Amino acid sequence: NSETPSDSRISRIPDRRDIDENGTSGRNLTEFPASNAITNRLKTDNPMINGKIIKVCGMREAPNIRDVESLQKVDMIGFIFYPKSPRYIYELPAYLPVRARRVGVFVNEDKKVITMYADRFGLEYIQLHGKESPEYCQSLRTSGLKIIKAFSVARPKDLNHVSEYEKACNLFLFDTKCEQYGGSGNQFDWNILHTYNGQVPFLLSGGINCHSANALKEFNHPRLAGYDLNSRFERKAGEKDPERIRMFLNELKS
Repeated sequence: NSETPSDSRISRIPDRRDIDENGTSGRNLTEFPASNAITNRLKTDNPMINGKIIKVCGMREAPNIRDVESLQKVDMIGFIFYPKSPRYIYELPAYLPVRARRVGVFVNEDKKVITMYADRFGLEYIQLHGKESPEYCQSLRTSGLKIIKAFSVARPKDLNHVSEYEKACNLFLFDTKCEQYGGSGNQFDWNILHTYNGQVPFLLSGGINCHSANALKEFNHPRLAGYDLNSRFERKAGEKDPERIRMFLNELKS
């Protein structure tokens, strides 16, 4: 077989599936509203909790995606396109978010593969978790995608090179440093982030769970834009517990 690994992965993804206004079969993806229109509608129909973005990452199954999006207060839903992740998604689900913004998560991926997934999944944001350079981030951004660059944090010095990405990214994401890519489900010392004085807003990630609401409300930073929820809100890898998320969101806004 002469296909490269990337070519093989592309061939397994079907061409654009017909999707209707409810995210199900019946309408072509090319008829979806432009990303700006989706964002503008989200701002009016789905006011953020305490002014913060709620992102739920690592989703795969259509019914679960629909249930989480129906919570109303979820602003972003993330799909992980890293083959070594237990939450790796390689097939277009029968339902994709219509109201929440779609985020694709990649690790040291070829630009051709990212743009393919962005096209077929209707991704608005690309979240990069590897060793991608500022130039690489900028090259994706100039193609019309919004970029979230993830940084692993354990000590203040882990933020030393963040400033190099200021002009190439729309958001940063600060996660717990660990050996593998994609996070550990553990929390780092958020106080380290007080040494971050850049201009790019950031999402806080790493070990946030249903009991974190009070601590999150007490943590303040002028560039804190929102929270990234993943493994601590799961029944199993890739399947979120909507009730656990709902309880957390209610506690966060109380």
